[in-house]
Amino acid sequence: MKLAVIFGGMSTEHDVSIVSGTSVIEKLDKEKYEITPIYIDSDGTWYEYAKDIRKIKVLGIEEKLTDLKRIDNVIEVLKKQDVIFPVLHGLYGEDGTIQGLFELVKVPYVGCKVLASSIAMDKVYTKLIIEKTGIRQAKSEYIRRFKENYIYIDKNFNEKICTLDEVSKIIEKNLRYPMFIKPSNSGSSVGVNKANNNEELKEAIEYASKYDKKILVEEGIVGREVECAVLGNEEVMASCVGEVKAADEFYSFDAKYKNQESKTEIPAKITKEKQDEIRALAIKAFKAIDGKGLSRVDFFIEKGTEDVILNEINTLPGFTRNKYVPKIIRK
Repeated sequence: MKLAVIFGGMSTEHDVSIVSGTSVIEKLDKEKYEITPIYIDSDGTWYEYAKDIRKIKVLGIEEKLTDLKRIDNVIEVLKKQDVIFPVLHGLYGEDGTIQGLFELVKVPYVGCKVLASSIAMDKVYTKLIIEKTGIRQAKSEYIRRFKENYIYIDKNFNEKICTLDEVSKIIEKNLRYPMFIKPSNSGSSVGVNKANNNEELKEAIEYASKYDKKILVEEGIVGREVECAVLGNEEVMASCVGEVKAADEFYSFDAKYKNQESKTEIPAKITKEKQDEIRALAIKAFKAIDGKGLSRVDFFIEKGTEDVILNEINTLPGFTRNKYVPKIIRK
């Protein structure tokens, strides 16, 4: 079977994708698949690995792939494949963009289709869809960067142009500190910050707007962070539940990929009833966004209430050595 593994890409998660992609290639059965490694650089140029794929080693964060041959006709290369595995994270890889290309060239591919990919990539619109399911989520506010100001969008999608100071005061009236400020379209916690007061809130909003003009501000949840992998199409199975043990104050980019003290405890030390509840909610959320193939669904277990609260859905989770999905599959 001719299999193309695509990694790299133009998102802020380019380096993470290189780690995931080379890790996947290393683990694939070379006798079963005729593998074509395809690397997309940060500028969007496509390359094929020029040497024997058995010489590809699993790269680390900020390591670069060498021995590349530029692809002149991308469509021609894609059409030669029996299946494509896009091991791409973030914009232009996990957001439905490249999935649309695969649909156009009529080549089967691994993972969620266009709709689910685009919904799950956008944190604001994920919340809108999940709201219909009744699954509890963190209280939040949605704003957009507009020139030197911001647009505040209320629950009925009415818009109001505000200064940074004005929009921060509106958010303070509706949400409690601490708050988490996130670019709506970004993964691996890139651009995410925690705010404990008005000054930190304004700084975090400005910082998030460097990554996306759409910004989500969420009320912080005090509790345990857990994850559940889902696999399948119509008949979806859920893995056991793992618990994230972040080394930093929250699960930031550095905590995920650079701090060796961060880990995932598999299985999480929770009751069977709570594990079953989380697994059922993971499948429900996955189906709600029309998910296909695989995803990782992240939750909080709130301290005190023990309520399960959805955090986000990752349609192409990390496949680095220490990430949760490969570990749970090995189980």
